[in-house]
Amino acid sequence: MKKKILSLMLVFTMTFSLAVGCGSNEKDSAEGNEETTTEEATEETSSSDNQILFNGSSTLAPVITAIATSFNETYGTWNAYDESLPEEDIAIYVSAGGSGQGTKAVIDGTTDFGMVARSVKDEEKEAIEDEKEYQVGVDALTLAVNPENPITGVMDDLSTEQIVALFSGEYATWKDLDPSLPEEEVVVITRDINGGAHEVFQKNIMGDTEVKADAIQASTMGELVQNIIDNKYAIGYASFGVVNQNEGKVVPLKVNGVEPTVENILDGSYIIQRPLLLVASGEPTAQEQAFLDVILGEEGQKTVEEMGFIPVK
Repeated sequence: MKKKILSLMLVFTMTFSLAVGCGSNEKDSAEGNEETTTEEATEETSSSDNQILFNGSSTLAPVITAIATSFNETYGTWNAYDESLPEEDIAIYVSAGGSGQGTKAVIDGTTDFGMVARSVKDEEKEAIEDEKEYQVGVDALTLAVNPENPITGVMDDLSTEQIVALFSGEYATWKDLDPSLPEEEVVVITRDINGGAHEVFQKNIMGDTEVKADAIQASTMGELVQNIIDNKYAIGYASFGVVNQNEGKVVPLKVNGVEPTVENILDGSYIIQRPLLLVASGEPTAQEQAFLDVILGEEGQKTVEEMGFIPVK
């Protein structure tokens, strides 16, 4: 039986790098906690069409990782999935560092697919030769608070103007939002400026007003939600999918009277929505197309839904 290998790497662009490995190779598993870099992963993957590299959005990375893990455990080698493909081990690498990093990696030619949790910018499209986009799902940014936040007993809806005042620091305490609320500091949690979420929130809500300088910047959506869970006076724009994964631990609020539901997100009435995309340069290889078929097919889309996001099919 062929040895199955799947190296799944999550690299966070903060002050550290973290590698996570899984597969049937015990040595690979044992060394899965060693530090690594995107450049090292690129060198490994550049040697064979049988290896595929994904780089970018930390929101989309766990979804692609889950699909890749299931795909590898089911087939192990490419020809087991499709007899026309080579009898070679499947190796799929997933690196998380933000949507901007994903498109940059495609432009630089250091990744096969950029993971982007926002629309691709015109300048990015122009810089990517023969740019291709594949929509994996739909996400939204929900204004979320801790269940113990006193606001939950007073209001369940925020207007765009109130959100801007909270995130810009104009409302320094919750009492500034409503006199019945305590005079406790509004702790603002955002994604880092390299993330697609930050750009979507800035464009759809903040406009020309900047988020206050002392806002806590989280490196991933998981970290952002955990910060809200840990602080009852916090508020942040949490991914619809990640909020669904933490049901009961955070409370999403309406925006301009519209609840963040699947129906409202898809019809555009909930205004802070975003596509989950894979971006590439040129036509996919046979192996890349095979895995794309899995991502966009029934099983892949089922995983998208199971992880709290909205599938496209």
